[in-house]
Amino acid sequence: MLKRVFMAPDPGRVRLRFAARAVLGIGLAVLGCQLAGNPLAGTVTGGLAALLALFTVTDPTVRGQAVTTALLPAVGLPVLTVAASLHDRPVARDLAFLAVVGAGVYARRWGPRGHSLGVFAFMTFFIAQFLHATAGQLPRLYAAVLLSVLAAAAVRFGLWCYERRLPPAAVPAPPGATGLARVTTRQAVQATAGAGFALVVGQLVSGQRWYWAVGATWWIFVNTASRGETLVRGFRRVLGTVIGIGLGLLVALPVHGAAVPTAVLLAVCVFGIFYTAAVSYTWMMLWVTLMAGLLYGLLGVLSPGLLALRLTETGVGALGAGLAVLFVLPVTTHAVTDAWIQRALRCVHLCTAEAAARLSGADHADPARRVGELEQLLGRVRLSVAPLVHPLNPMLGRKRRARQVLALLDDCAREIRGLVAVAADPEASHDARLAAACWRVEAAVEALTERGDDGTRPPSATVQAPVEPALAHLHGLERALAELATPLRTPSGSPLVGA
Repeated sequence: MLKRVFMAPDPGRVRLRFAARAVLGIGLAVLGCQLAGNPLAGTVTGGLAALLALFTVTDPTVRGQAVTTALLPAVGLPVLTVAASLHDRPVARDLAFLAVVGAGVYARRWGPRGHSLGVFAFMTFFIAQFLHATAGQLPRLYAAVLLSVLAAAAVRFGLWCYERRLPPAAVPAPPGATGLARVTTRQAVQATAGAGFALVVGQLVSGQRWYWAVGATWWIFVNTASRGETLVRGFRRVLGTVIGIGLGLLVALPVHGAAVPTAVLLAVCVFGIFYTAAVSYTWMMLWVTLMAGLLYGLLGVLSPGLLALRLTETGVGALGAGLAVLFVLPVTTHAVTDAWIQRALRCVHLCTAEAAARLSGADHADPARRVGELEQLLGRVRLSVAPLVHPLNPMLGRKRRARQVLALLDDCAREIRGLVAVAADPEASHDARLAAACWRVEAAVEALTERGDDGTRPPSATVQAPVEPALAHLHGLERALAELATPLRTPSGSPLVGA
């Protein structure tokens, strides 16, 4: 697991920049809140608002990111008002919380912006429960949220806008449909049902910290699109929480809210959350859990019993999510996995075409942007296939085939990265054989994404020894695509995950 986190590819050092910028942006937000005279609750609210503004906004363009960031307070402040106003009316508060859960998940149907606003709305309500916010505190909390979002925006779009130098790839949206066949609609119903279970059982466990169970259910649903993905994410959330609590006992308890060491450790946690989020949910949850322990230390309520209670509530939330995806409008792994693999394969072809065009002298071609898109799509494939390769999966045949698919798709990505690196070299020469190789890649992708029963297979890779570096990568890509035919299909032509 350590190797996966710290040795994972980081093209353009995007994860490193993402994490470092987050530390800077959140640090400025916290400093601004303190200079403005906000109390500790306001400063914590501001820091978490800045974290969300930097973490959740994933529009494919800088302009789109700016618009979404500007909309965050428009969604968050009304939700904060409702949450604080209903502080002493538990039934109305609980119903409002469940409504926010359902609406937040349903908003994913509108792509990255809907997802960001839905997460911000939910977390604003959650933060109000975390701090036991009341209506009398609202002016200070409003100021903290606005100031922190502004500080995060100043860093993201002013001081450190690396997206202008490295155009971001479009964030993949879940496979679409209509009505109850739409993944986001079914998940909105599932999340509401799971959160309802978590809320009721969580309150039976603790009348003060019940919201942890609802938060666990919510975050297990984020960025998942099938029953299998959600179950695996729930397992990883519990595992990351267990490890994080262990670290909390070793680190957060001895610090006990001391300002300077807590601030340093919180900065480390922020960096860890942002750096590991794209490669390991378990590691991200480890840092989130440690950060929560440190914040409770600042608030003066941290104890071993509180950490144990967090683990119990997390388990309740994971159970609620698991029951919901199993029994409420379940979304099978089959269709989702197949859709993501096909999209990744088509992106392989687009990357190849852009690189070949660049080698041919087309200045408008931008293969680097396509590589970023491919990395995100492969991340979605790994997430979707995770239930099949999980150690507890008893279906050994499917597990073996899934691992083959992941390994070969990684081979494709490696060859694409090499091809793009060659295309970026202004001294790279154009070879007439590039076009023929690209056509073969296109034919291979078309054969793999066809779902008919005619037995079509990708063309065999050429055996000619390549001379040019670009051709070497193209031939490696051809071989990987040809080998993908076996694990992706059984002899009858069925998809990877079967019926």
